[in-house]
Amino acid sequence: MHRRSFLGLSATAALAGTFGAITPAFADLPSLRFRDMYSRGKDLSDQAVALQGLRIVMTGYMAPPLKPEINFFVLTKTPMATCPFCDDATDWPNDIVLTYFAGDMKFTRFSNLIRVEGTFDTGIETDGPTGFVSKVRLLDTSYTIL
Repeated sequence: MHRRSFLGLSATAALAGTFGAITPAFADLPSLRFRDMYSRGKDLSDQAVALQGLRIVMTGYMAPPLKPEINFFVLTKTPMATCPFCDDATDWPNDIVLTYFAGDMKFTRFSNLIRVEGTFDTGIETDGPTGFVSKVRLLDTSYTIL
């Protein structure tokens, strides 16, 4: 084996050890893209409805939290320096997903592209402590920076 091959394999193994087997864990889960969530206007697509209650993967950006002690973040299609806050379901944009995390979560920069795994949940709900109204959510999530 050449030195370059050995170093390449060593680096790959080190990354796999640091980040775990990222691809295989996500490979078995269905994914949903923001553009595929809605069919017309504010109606969920057939694909989104079929994913209700399933663990899925989505890719996007973590909007900054409203306050540090909350247990959720907003996953957005594009990087946002401020968190979009909704007062009722009519204000709900079609390019965000409320994302409740499992356990302790560290927030990341709003400009980092992330892959989120969580249980897809739909229906209008209001978060008690913040009053944040959501139409779609990911529950018990974890994320990986891409």
